[in-house]
Amino acid sequence: MNHFINLKDIQAKHLRKIIQDAKKRKKLRKKLNILEFDRGAPLKGKLLIQMFEKSSLRTRLSFYLAIKQLGGGTITLRSNELHLGQGGESIADTAKILSTYGDGFMLRTDNDKKIENFRKYLSIPVINGLSPSSHPTQVLSDIFTVEEIKKKPISKLNICWIGDSNNVLNSLIAASVKLSFKLSIGCPKKFQPNKDILNWVKKNKKNIYIYNDRKKAAHNADVIFSDKVISLNDKSNIKNKIKAFKYFKIDKKLFSNAKKNCIFLHCLPRGNEVTDDVFLGKKSHVWQQASNRVHVQKSILLYCFGKLR
Repeated sequence: MNHFINLKDIQAKHLRKIIQDAKKRKKLRKKLNILEFDRGAPLKGKLLIQMFEKSSLRTRLSFYLAIKQLGGGTITLRSNELHLGQGGESIADTAKILSTYGDGFMLRTDNDKKIENFRKYLSIPVINGLSPSSHPTQVLSDIFTVEEIKKKPISKLNICWIGDSNNVLNSLIAASVKLSFKLSIGCPKKFQPNKDILNWVKKNKKNIYIYNDRKKAAHNADVIFSDKVISLNDKSNIKNKIKAFKYFKIDKKLFSNAKKNCIFLHCLPRGNEVTDDVFLGKKSHVWQQASNRVHVQKSILLYCFGKLR
């Protein structure tokens, strides 16, 4: 049994194995319908319990299809429908019930401590579907997409992030350390990654490059990543944040600083951080990026259940 909570806690060889398995599974599904099982239905009889404390579209759909295609089933819970959500039952007691009824637990939460507490008390694998500090399933799928399009390991590419220092970037930084790729970050000075993350990078004898200039960050980039700058639950001063990111817009002009074949990826939903001509243009692969999550979620599930070969 393996948990999948934060990329920095997972060995690089296991991350690479998940990506390789996902590549094979995608190829084998070309002639299959959406709800047809993968060969051998490796998770037949398994139940994945999902709980969402935050809104979800891609994570919800991709995990639903992932467990179904592997031969298993899923049930989705909302915390406000449980005793847990009303403060009437402890995480420890809830975890015991979840472990009794299900084989795995995927949690999308607004509380990092909560997911760690669930890991402490669950006797089944827990998967982080998103937390305030991390979005590991998203980023591992993004790496899969990058390598699929570029047809080379991400370690041989220059990756650029333009945007806020959020949970997605935290996981991208962790991935850059684990999988040894160059990562350049473009963001306002007040919105740089926090010191704990930067110290962890240094401790692992790796480097990331932070620029308070979008053009410098995008220089010679193979891939430009972004995310919505103003998120639904953003607690910062919105007016100040909009003002700070005014000069970090992702537009066609920015791509003149990157390589000619540079691609654009965005984990969605989008906001005003990117222009339509980029988001809907030829360099954008956001729909391929979103659909690939199913394939990677399947390999993550197999990893968690100890069935990754």
